[in-house]
Amino acid sequence: MAAEQSSTDYISHHLTNWTYGYLPGEGWKVAYTAEEAGQMGFNAIHLDSMLWSIGLGILFCWFFWMVGKKVTSDVPTKTQAAVEMIVEFVDNNVRDSYSGNSKLIAPLALTIFVWIWLMNLMDLMPIDFIPGLASKIGAAMGAGGGDPHHVFFKIVPTTDPNITLGMAFSVFALIIGYSIKEKGIGGFIGELTLHPFSSNNLILKIILIPINFILEVVTLIAKPVSLGLRLFGNMYAGELVFILIALMPFWIQWALSVPWAIFHILIITLQAFIFMMLTIIYLSLASSTEH
Repeated sequence: MAAEQSSTDYISHHLTNWTYGYLPGEGWKVAYTAEEAGQMGFNAIHLDSMLWSIGLGILFCWFFWMVGKKVTSDVPTKTQAAVEMIVEFVDNNVRDSYSGNSKLIAPLALTIFVWIWLMNLMDLMPIDFIPGLASKIGAAMGAGGGDPHHVFFKIVPTTDPNITLGMAFSVFALIIGYSIKEKGIGGFIGELTLHPFSSNNLILKIILIPINFILEVVTLIAKPVSLGLRLFGNMYAGELVFILIALMPFWIQWALSVPWAIFHILIITLQAFIFMMLTIIYLSLASSTEH
């Protein structure tokens, strides 16, 4: 596809989601261009991101369920051994990082790690293969007005901030829930208003309450925002590098894409691990009642 489009159009095409939403003056439709997708604003959904994220989530659940059904105490199969290694790795990190006793944290951490890793892994697919195939099939079915360049299909959900921030704000909801569960509503409000600055003087304490509240709320909201944007930024940059490599002559593509793909395997795993660990740490802090 790179040879059929200008560099700008090629990059724009690969960075535009398959978007369905409300376009002023035209109603609900699938966006034909990046401009139309932008005009839809919040009245839109990225169909490709939802398809891949939900599909990979179902694949993860199905695969681990199938392995669990066939688990044996005898000599394990290679698949069982691999799954057990992942479960043990996550469980050890939860034991080391989480100070509470919730039974939800370990399954949550395992889900986060494997699900994000699978979504990140899609970045190693050939840059034109699935999007190009989807464009041709979509155009043949009349999508995009029959023009494959107007059919968009991204396959890496974690390069979509809607997905990464959606997961991050789900973690944020758990942080609030665990804080209230362990400290009570009064304790949670006190944590937001009586820290980090405090005083034994009643008048000074009252004066410090709005200052503490502003600082603590900003800190609290910064957690999910940084969690989601960190994952998005790293994966988006990695995808962009693959796109730029695809614009180069064929012989240079192989010289650059293979080393970058090997290095990117580390990034894919590291970003899933960081998201998991920060989730565990944030929930551990939310559950702490020491102060």
